[in-house]
Amino acid sequence: MITDKIEKNKFLLIAGPCVIEGKDIAYNITEILLEITSKLSIPFVFKGSYRKANRTRLDSFTGIGDHEALNILGDISSKFNIPVITDIHSSNEAEIAAEYVDIIQIPAFLARQTDILVSAANTGKTINIKKGQFMSAESMKYAVNKVVESGNKKVIITERGTQFGYNDLIVDFRGISELKKIAPTILDVTHSVQKTNQTSGVTGGNPEYIESLARAGIVNDVDGIFLETHTNPSKAKSDGANMLDLSKVEDLLINLLTIREATSKL
Repeated sequence: MITDKIEKNKFLLIAGPCVIEGKDIAYNITEILLEITSKLSIPFVFKGSYRKANRTRLDSFTGIGDHEALNILGDISSKFNIPVITDIHSSNEAEIAAEYVDIIQIPAFLARQTDILVSAANTGKTINIKKGQFMSAESMKYAVNKVVESGNKKVIITERGTQFGYNDLIVDFRGISELKKIAPTILDVTHSVQKTNQTSGVTGGNPEYIESLARAGIVNDVDGIFLETHTNPSKAKSDGANMLDLSKVEDLLINLLTIREATSKL
């Protein structure tokens, strides 16, 4: 499983744009992230959604086309020799996505959907289940069990915040310890700073809190950090308001490595 590649005092990084916007920008982001993670010896998984199915407004950008986006993900995996991850939204998508990617992600809103979990498990790929915003950490064992009991033990969990009122999310760091009892645990530090259900129909965010959450995650011994990034978040076609500017990724990772090394000695 991908988490087996994590070296002592390190962590896994899952990072990339929210959605595949085109080949050139996807390659550019990959090259920059790969250069940074290679220099810092951090295992790296490129993330990009081939389609965004869960959008508030009908006119929101959903993708450049499934076939084109999946081909870009497959090309990134082979050209750069790195694992790639994308999310699926229905059971019939699992087998299709599995032809192009190494890890299949189950979106948080779909974490309880049995048919999707079983179909993903049957691909034999590593499955990343995002914890539902409406679910407790302890209840995630049932989602994981659906995959494991379908014959696939390659499961990781991603914490991405819990719904707080109508428009906010919080990360309860007590949950990290509980999630780690179930499966290797990743902390999504960009979706966790979202401001959901905005009156404009476009998700907002507080990216200034990304590093604080990431630091806390490392202190609490998460196995990896998930973040969405872009060369120009203000121009990103999806979730730009909560992304980390690509120019800030290296400094963030250096700080997190320092914290991980210090806390590993405790």
